[in-house]
Amino acid sequence: MFPYHDENETQRTPYVTMALIGASTLAWLVVQGAGSDRPLAESVCNLGLIPGELTQSLRPGTSFPMGEGIACLTDPGAQYTNVITSMFLHGSWMHLLGNMWFLWLFGNNIEDSMTRPRFVAFYLLSGLGAALAQVAANPMSEIPMVGASGAISGVMGAYLVLFPRVRVWTLVPLGFFLHQMALPAWVMLIYWMFLQFVGGVTSIASEQTGGVAFLAHIGGFAAGVVLIKVFERRDRVAAHTAHTWRPHS
Repeated sequence: MFPYHDENETQRTPYVTMALIGASTLAWLVVQGAGSDRPLAESVCNLGLIPGELTQSLRPGTSFPMGEGIACLTDPGAQYTNVITSMFLHGSWMHLLGNMWFLWLFGNNIEDSMTRPRFVAFYLLSGLGAALAQVAANPMSEIPMVGASGAISGVMGAYLVLFPRVRVWTLVPLGFFLHQMALPAWVMLIYWMFLQFVGGVTSIASEQTGGVAFLAHIGGFAAGVVLIKVFERRDRVAAHTAHTWRPHS
C-alpha cells in the first residue's frame, strides 16, 4: 500500500517541510556523493548514529568494515551530534525518495497545526525518540543508523492524532495491477504501524543486525503521538479542520 494523496489542503506554505526535504537532498548530493561508493560509506561511518558508540559500550578504536576499503573506528567519546546528522543521511536513492515523499505528504499538514519553530523542534524530538528506541533495543550494536524515517514516523503519528478521518488515496497492488483506494488516514497509518511492529518482532527473533530500523519507526511514531498534544496550536488545528476538509461519514 503506497499513499500518494490526502484530501487535506494546507493553509500556509510549508516552508519548514520544504527546508527539511532540501537539507536531506543536499546532504545526499553533496555529502554522500549521490550514492557514490566512497562518499556514501564515509558519510554513514562518520555521521551516522552507531548505538554502541553513543552508549560507549564499544571499546575505543574498535574497527568494523563499511565496504570500499573503509573501516569505521569508534571514537573514545560518544558522538551525540550524530543523533541529529544521521537524520539527514540516507543509504540509497530509493531510501531518500521514499522518505521525502512521506514527509511531503504528511509533514505539510502537521506544520500547519503549529508554528514553524515548533515544527522544527517536534521533528527533531521525534527523530531523537526514534533513535533512542533503536539504541535501547541493541545498545552495543556497531551498525550505523541513517535516515529521516524515524522523525517522519513521528509526523505520521501526529497525523493519526489530529486528522484520523481524512481520506488518503493509496495504490494497492492486486496481482499484476495497482488499484486506487481511498482510506481513512487511521486505517492506513495503523496498518503501516502494524507492519513496523511485525518487522520489529521478526528482526529481533532472527537477530538481524542490519536493514530497516523497525524499532526506530515504532519509537518515532510513539513520540509523535505523545508530543503532538504539546506542540499543536489548537486554534490552527480548529481552523484547518473547519476550512480545508470535511470528514466523510
